[in-house]
Amino acid sequence: MASLKLVCALVLCILVVEPMATSAISCGDVASKLSSCLRYLQGGRSLPSNCCAGIRSLNAQARDKRSRQAVCRCLQNAAKTMTGLKTNLVEGLPRRCGVKIPYKISTSTNCNRVK
Repeated sequence: MASLKLVCALVLCILVVEPMATSAISCGDVASKLSSCLRYLQGGRSLPSNCCAGIRSLNAQARDKRSRQAVCRCLQNAAKTMTGLKTNLVEGLPRRCGVKIPYKISTSTNCNRVK
C-alpha cells in the first residue's frame, strides 16, 4: 500500500514538474524581444536592426508547437491592447527580417492550430 502511494506521488510530481521544465515562452519574453519593433509597426519609416534581432531570437526559442502557440497568443493579446498598428507591417515583419514562421501573424490566426 505504501509503495502504491509512493508511485502515485511520483506520477503526480512528474505531471506537475514536467510542464514547468518545458514551459512555453512567456509574454514578457515576447514583449521584451519585440519592443524595439513597435514604432515601426505603427508606421515608422525605418526598421530598427534590433527589431529583427529580436524576431530571430524569438524564432530560435520557439522551436516546438507549444512555444509557437504561446508566442502566437502573446502576439494576439498584445495587438489587442496597442493602438495604431499597421496590419500590413505586422504581417510582413518576419519576411522583412528574413525569418520564416509557420503561421500568419494576425488577430484572426487560430493559435491552437499553429504547429
